[in-house]
Amino acid sequence: MAEITAEMVKQLREATNAGVLDCKKALTETNGDFDAAVEILRKKGLATAAKKAGREANEGLIGSYVHPGSKIASLVEVNCETDFVARTEEFQQLARDLAMHVTASRPRYISREDVPADVIAKEREIYRAEVSNSGKPAEVIERIVDGKLEKWFEEVCLLEQPFIKDPQITIKDLLTSRIASLGENIKIRRFCRFEVGAE
Repeated sequence: MAEITAEMVKQLREATNAGVLDCKKALTETNGDFDAAVEILRKKGLATAAKKAGREANEGLIGSYVHPGSKIASLVEVNCETDFVARTEEFQQLARDLAMHVTASRPRYISREDVPADVIAKEREIYRAEVSNSGKPAEVIERIVDGKLEKWFEEVCLLEQPFIKDPQITIKDLLTSRIASLGENIKIRRFCRFEVGAE
């Protein structure tokens, strides 16, 4: 049995934002295997985050970002469960990062559930017209249209966009990790993006 040192616990805590006792327990369970302990804590954090996702989130704050030159700016309302969490540096940084992301990535909707059915139908129609003369069978054309629609959702839905500061994760992944580390449900309620001269 490997000895679990305070330094090992500290490193794991820094890597995962998990509590000291959780880190120690994960290292003990994995006999000091750092990567396996990280995996255990991630699964535990994601499971906890999933449970919290149904809870009411009526506190929070509005994050803002004005791009240098003051021609583009965004506001994002981010909600959590308590004012205590809303005042933490981590939550405030999340709100700022989300506002910066909206400024850079121009989402149109928060999630695919927010996209009106007629807009989706119109996109499908456009994609179908693009590939209708390809000579491919109808079921292949439908699969191509579905693939193009998925890609479109990733472009226009905030939760599905790659995070500008870390393109390896989506905005949804970012929220899930903050739910796990802050211990409260977090939701993006609404956003708006302003650009000088744009409609």
